[in-house]
Amino acid sequence: MLYTGTDWNFSTLRICYDAIERIAQEELRLETYPNRIEVITSEQMLDVYTSHGMPLSYPHWSAGKRFVSHENAYKRGLMGLAYEVVINSSPCISYLMEENSATMQALVIAHAAFGHNHFFRNNRLFREWTDPTQILDYLEFARGYISRCEERHGVRAVERILDAAHALQGQGVNRHSGIKRLDLRQEQERDRERRAYEAQTYNDLWRTVPKRDADESVGGANGNDPTLGLPEENILYFLEKNAPKLEPWEREVIRIVRLTAQYFYPQPQLKLMNEGCATWVHDYIMRRLHEKGEIDDASMLEAIHSTTNVITQRGFDEGGGPSFNPYALGFAMMSDIARICTTPTEEDRAWFPNFAGNNDAVGTLHHAWAEYRDESFVQQFLSPKVIRDFRLFRLTDDLAQPYLLVDSIHNESGYREIRRSVASSYDPGVLSEEIEIVGADLQGDRMLKLEHRTRPGHLLQPSDARLTLAHLAELWGYGVTLKEVDNQTGRELGSYMAA
Repeated sequence: MLYTGTDWNFSTLRICYDAIERIAQEELRLETYPNRIEVITSEQMLDVYTSHGMPLSYPHWSAGKRFVSHENAYKRGLMGLAYEVVINSSPCISYLMEENSATMQALVIAHAAFGHNHFFRNNRLFREWTDPTQILDYLEFARGYISRCEERHGVRAVERILDAAHALQGQGVNRHSGIKRLDLRQEQERDRERRAYEAQTYNDLWRTVPKRDADESVGGANGNDPTLGLPEENILYFLEKNAPKLEPWEREVIRIVRLTAQYFYPQPQLKLMNEGCATWVHDYIMRRLHEKGEIDDASMLEAIHSTTNVITQRGFDEGGGPSFNPYALGFAMMSDIARICTTPTEEDRAWFPNFAGNNDAVGTLHHAWAEYRDESFVQQFLSPKVIRDFRLFRLTDDLAQPYLLVDSIHNESGYREIRRSVASSYDPGVLSEEIEIVGADLQGDRMLKLEHRTRPGHLLQPSDARLTLAHLAELWGYGVTLKEVDNQTGRELGSYMAA
């Protein structure tokens, strides 16, 4: 037995870790970053919540606000704390709650230190968009830089830039594939060299050169400078490079927010798969420990009870909300893939001829974990059995009709339509707004022009749009306009302006 009862010490954790590692490597063939496991208190876990799961972050008032909110909710019993938090870094840091029982410590080690860790290291989006070996160093640099700016320029001045940049960080990422993976250390060094070069080559005589008249400005009739590379989807990047009034330190602060947002960009697109992978891994490992006699029946029942609570999908009328529990659907799909590989039905063979009955569940899951994101994973692997188990059907809500229409049920065409609809609910193109900078008259009135391409019925919330546009105008230093345009017809659906 690895342990008996609920008590544990660090020797127990070491023994459990070694046993879990053997199964993870020998049976599941998991490839992970080096692990670092830390045991923390509930208050320290609240601290981790405030910094989005990272062990360190730059100072900002919003962190304190989140801490107080979470602390009050926790003390009043309105929210619980996670059993663990794991960080996509190398070494991969897993925080374990000290209140966990021995079984829960073993379970979360399997879940976080091996399930999530393997997914972080092997999924294509994480490999292309993040560099876990450098994120902690960059966050340390960011915290130090922000602190020095506060000492030199004042807390209020720094907060003004951070508040505006935070409001725009959702539009501060490059979304399209093919971009070079961010090398945070190289970015940091390149920026230092660029600023040192600017300081060395600065000549005050350029200040005396007559300014170009507005009617002599470069660009076409719209006044755009062709060197700006418009349209530009990454608003923070454009501001960092081109905002007329920003000081060098302000551009660096925007850069910090932008690179941090870019690092976290893949995670919402992989929530379903990431949690499904980790839950399936910990369930497999705990069952194997029980089969090998390394944990007793009581520990196995505790693990089953915890897993069952996590993967419960509540109905819309039971507080389940409008979306799927990622643990529930993710675990169900991972388990279903393993079943199709080993004991397929005729239906499975018809729907998944490429891997049904191949007797390589681990290899098939490895391929899925590495090559897909949530949207494409659902589109490829959601089976009729899982659709039936979750009792899914599709409603069409036509505003022109006084009723709802059930247009997809449990038949051949219905399964495909339901699968397509579920997949589209994870499409980042649907979940995020397509807003681009389309014009910037740097030689004239300095007006910055943005365009939101959408469709009728999917417009921005007016109050949020005005507040966010005000933050954008704060960073740009001049007037900003935003037009909402029908993506199909080009017709203008609405407009906003901030000065």
